[in-house]
Amino acid sequence: QVQLVESGGGSVQAGGSLRLSCAPSEYTTTFYCMAWFRQAPGLEREGVASIISGITGDGSTYYADSVKGRFTISQDKEKIYLQMTSLKPEDTGIYYCAAASGGSPYGCSKFRDLHYWGQGTRVNVSS
Repeated sequence: QVQLVESGGGSVQAGGSLRLSCAPSEYTTTFYCMAWFRQAPGLEREGVASIISGITGDGSTYYADSVKGRFTISQDKEKIYLQMTSLKPEDTGIYYCAAASGGSPYGCSKFRDLHYWGQGTRVNVSS
């Protein structure tokens, strides 16, 4: 099965920026919806940003309220990126890439039905 591979995590001071990347291990599946999740220590995993593929859909993007105006999700063919700016300590966590080969705009906006996952990349924001 296709795996997703994240990269770009690291440590940064509050107010700094990081750019995460996600690419499939093989280009045998066309995704409809791709997304970024994060899991902070002691908390449940939450959806951060999602995008409907510009290949199979209209390229719409969706964001959690906590990151609107600071994070930007983008796509280049089957790769997605998460540009994170004005980082805060509460953005610390493990960031996961996820994808679905089908679905709906509503499902993508609610971070639902994503069956392909990466192993995660760690982001640490210090104050």
